Amino acid sequence: MLKEKLMEDLKNSMKEKNEIRKNTIQMVRAGILQIEKDKGITVEDDKIIEIIAKEVKGKKDALIDFEKGGREDLIQQTNQEISILQEYLPKQLSKEELKGKIEKIIAEVGATSIKDMGIVMKEAKAKIGASADGRTINEVVRELLN
Repeated sequence: MLKEKLMEDLKNSMKEKNEIRKNTIQMVRAGILQIEKDKGITVEDDKIIEIIAKEVKGKKDALIDFEKGGREDLIQQTNQEISILQEYLPKQLSKEELKGKIEKIIAEVGATSIKDMGIVMKEAKAKIGASADGRTINEVVRELLN
């Protein structure tokens, strides 16, 4: 389903001559094809979302370097790419929504201190998935366990 949507959006971006959108979608499709060829499987929507989330994380990390270097052109382009990629991800949870979910997870696993962070993080990543990035989950877990 998501694979078809990506293909349709790729065709539309080519017709509209939207280079950034076209290149961003092609990058995701290349990641999908790479996994399919390497593992000999057909990638499902949940794995595609994982690929897209990983791309967003990479773009956000690169953004920090571009800001340090004062590269406004690359900052603007990367921000556009991130917003295009986020269209395909599930709605991102706010910090308050995330806090509520993580509080439940902490109660479920019986975590009491920062020593239990690994257990909480593993469970949180499994349950929350791509609805929040790992860095934000980590911040909230630290805050709640301290």
